[in-house]
Amino acid sequence: MHPPRRGRRRHRSGRRGRGQGNRFPGTVNHIEVTPVSATEVREPLRLLEGWLREGAPVSDDFVEQIQHHVEAGDLEVLAARLGGETAGVLVLAFRPNVSLGGRFASIEDLYVRPEARRRGVGTALLKAADERCRRRGAHYLEAQIQESEASAFYAAFGYEPEPDLQVFSRSLVIRDRSNENPET
Repeated sequence: MHPPRRGRRRHRSGRRGRGQGNRFPGTVNHIEVTPVSATEVREPLRLLEGWLREGAPVSDDFVEQIQHHVEAGDLEVLAARLGGETAGVLVLAFRPNVSLGGRFASIEDLYVRPEARRRGVGTALLKAADERCRRRGAHYLEAQIQESEASAFYAAFGYEPEPDLQVFSRSLVIRDRSNENPET
């Protein structure tokens, strides 16, 4: 026996349908995700400035480095757009891995504007990243995360913690050599 069906709304034309608008408030029907060219990376990086850098702008030198890596194919910047505005960004890095015997990729950053969250933007970005990795022959895709909410998000897409892997990091001091004598 099936549960009783609720009456469906009728469209103003009189035909039956799902009703007007989205069935789930806050969802979006069309999210466009595209790789960003090297000359267009500044706009998506602005999203990351507010989140990762607490509003501090990314320096022009660093933008040039990102542009160089995008042109070389080491990085891809994916932008998700809703209504023509950038709603999310994902930075994907590609590199060879000796133990895998092939290329692997890592999600360096994934950010969705707060007002665009829970509307499918992150999902669209992850799906696009998977597709980009397949096209480029990456055998493995990883994401290093800090927030527990992010772990549930990634787990929903089949990402699993690596049981025998720990990430160690160390900050390195980078000297400004612009004022040094090149002969010393």
